[in-house]
Amino acid sequence: MRHLIAAIITSSIGLPAAAQNHRAGDFDYYVLALSWSPNWCASAGDKRGTTQCDAGQKVDFNLHGLWPQYEQGWPSNCRTAERDPSRRESEAMSDIMGSGGLAWYQWQKHGRCTGLSAAGYYDATRDAWDVVTLPDYFVDLDKDISIPPKLIEDAFIEYNPGMSADGITVTCRGEDLQEVRICLTKDLEPRDCAPDIRRDCDRDAVIMERVR
Repeated sequence: MRHLIAAIITSSIGLPAAAQNHRAGDFDYYVLALSWSPNWCASAGDKRGTTQCDAGQKVDFNLHGLWPQYEQGWPSNCRTAERDPSRRESEAMSDIMGSGGLAWYQWQKHGRCTGLSAAGYYDATRDAWDVVTLPDYFVDLDKDISIPPKLIEDAFIEYNPGMSADGITVTCRGEDLQEVRICLTKDLEPRDCAPDIRRDCDRDAVIMERVR
């Protein structure tokens, strides 16, 4: 596989559960969503003037969010007695999430459902990010490539031996790679995703734009 990915580089989810009666802390596992930053920048980030999209930032995968899941569906926008994070706490997540605004949004929609404090959710998010080893193949990618989603999945499994094909989902938007989603237990150990999350991109190949 290493030779196949090298050759490519050198050559060129189900509906959520109803949004009501969700209890904070009542969920089964996590999905860690990793976004391919160059593609997101081209489709949305450039228009917003997002710093992570500036030339020389060298952002490849960044963390979209850590999402609590049920075995079918997922909670969102839960009520919680925990206080919201401060602007400083949210901005401190910018190094892995790109912006404090995204961190704040993820807390509002997903973090409140974990039963954790805002600080605890941000800590868990960072811990989940640290659990996953990003494949070296895609670091400092210096040209646009077209690559089968299965090879992206295989690369993550190669660098994270505890993961399985059913524990990783590669999503696309049109012809572009969108995200790699990795399922984790509440203790942040790899696990298989529930069937409603295992919906891989069905394209023969996806575009990964070069790292800026």
